[in-house]
Amino acid sequence: MTTQRNDDVRKRAQRILQGANVLIEGHFDFGNGYHGRTYLNPHMLFCQPSTIWQLAQDLLDVLPYEISTQVQAVVGPATGGALLAHTLAGLLDGRRSLEHPPCMFAPADYDLEEGLRLRSTYRAVLAGRKVLLADDVRNTGKTLSHCAELVRKAGGEVIATTQIYDRMATIVTLDVPNVPLLEYDARDIHTSTTCPLCAARVPLTSF
Repeated sequence: MTTQRNDDVRKRAQRILQGANVLIEGHFDFGNGYHGRTYLNPHMLFCQPSTIWQLAQDLLDVLPYEISTQVQAVVGPATGGALLAHTLAGLLDGRRSLEHPPCMFAPADYDLEEGLRLRSTYRAVLAGRKVLLADDVRNTGKTLSHCAELVRKAGGEVIATTQIYDRMATIVTLDVPNVPLLEYDARDIHTSTTCPLCAARVPLTSF
């Protein structure tokens, strides 16, 4: 796909996200030990199945061919990442011949005791497969890093990561290509102990 075509796809995706009122300003706990002023609210998207289908299609359009043709399974963390990963796996199947093995899907869910985990059924699915990690938003990169470790322990190989929005505030990176649909420069990010909004006693934003 040409650079111009990629640019057109990303501009269309940006219009979709703006129309869905995804960006919220306030004081947010990202759930991974970090706070920030801007939250990209995926729930505004996932209540509209046709919208996430379109964005997943756009993600596959900008994903390099040499990556998309290798993917054998897609993994995403609950909830938004899992919904996106499930859609991506289905779309990848739709692009392949009937003789090609199906693209598998595995969600990583949260357990109060274990934290992020893969259930035994999904661990078995990933053994020996090349995996694309997908999430709705990349904040610090810690969630994708945890997912990559789960995939490795299950015997899979992460070949790339992808997301709808990269906040460009990454603290943890993986040694594989990362392909965002869009980027949002939101590097004003702090640990929960150094957050200036917490110091100013600004309450966390709820929605």
